[in-house]
Amino acid sequence: MKMKIGNIVLDNNVMLAPMAGITDLPYRLLCKEQGCALVYTEMVSAKAIYYNNKNTKILLQIDEKERPVAVQLFGSDPDLLADMAKKITEENPLIDIIDINMGCPVPKIINNGEGSALMKNPRLIGEIVKRVSTAIDKPLTIKIRKGFDESNINAVEIAKIAEENGASAIGIHGRTRQQYYSGQADWSIIKDVKDAVAIPVLGNGDVFSPEDAKRLINQTGCDGILIGRGAQGNPWIFRRIIHYLESGEILPQPSASEIVNTIYRHLEMLSKCKGEYTATREIRKHIGWYTKGLYGSSYIRNEINNIESMEELKEKISEIKFL
Repeated sequence: MKMKIGNIVLDNNVMLAPMAGITDLPYRLLCKEQGCALVYTEMVSAKAIYYNNKNTKILLQIDEKERPVAVQLFGSDPDLLADMAKKITEENPLIDIIDINMGCPVPKIINNGEGSALMKNPRLIGEIVKRVSTAIDKPLTIKIRKGFDESNINAVEIAKIAEENGASAIGIHGRTRQQYYSGQADWSIIKDVKDAVAIPVLGNGDVFSPEDAKRLINQTGCDGILIGRGAQGNPWIFRRIIHYLESGEILPQPSASEIVNTIYRHLEMLSKCKGEYTATREIRKHIGWYTKGLYGSSYIRNEINNIESMEELKEKISEIKFL
């Protein structure tokens, strides 16, 4: 189960994919506790680092307990990305890997020529990978999609370019930018990329259960799995996937009391990290995911949306187990 990305040895091959607004420090720690081999930060703008934007400081918070950890940067200027990658890795020795986002589908990112817009310019991708990989003494990875749209399926071409220019691993989501998260992920493109390069390939898309994870590996031969939406409100997915891959046994879903206790802990960790005001607002979406499928969960979601006090929120959370 162990695998390597560059010189970084991972305990297993199941990882938390970067997700904006979700994979902050508290949630990464919760996933790490469940056996997650590698966690990624939310994506961080290289320009924002350059201009000392105060919001980037919290995005770059790292705890020794979550290592190994990858910081995901986004941008389109090879020199700026290289300089900022060098800057943050030199300033923070806890950063183990730098990842460049080349798959974000959000319009405001695309309109700046960043995220998955980079997939329309393979030559630029080569320049970015070469500049960043030579500027840092940490492994560099990239995360891409199948292509920009159905008429531009070029993940294999980009994977080869990335490998030639110094990338240590490639994460690939089996959808185009045009699809966002709709439809079904095309795992065959992950297999095509795996067959085309020698560096590790991390498969991503539509893994919501241990069985999905096993199927993805069997169908594509990918070296590792990046769990994105499947981990929302579900840090236990890592423990369950790892156990299934090692033993063939399906562990039970967490109990209602385990879910409730985790929500409490998550809230406390958020409060410590970002303050009570932000924590009580950010936890709402997580509670929606945590309680999905539980009896009375819609009532809980409706109730918490109007609560602004941490104590009130804790009281409401305590009702979950009795519904």
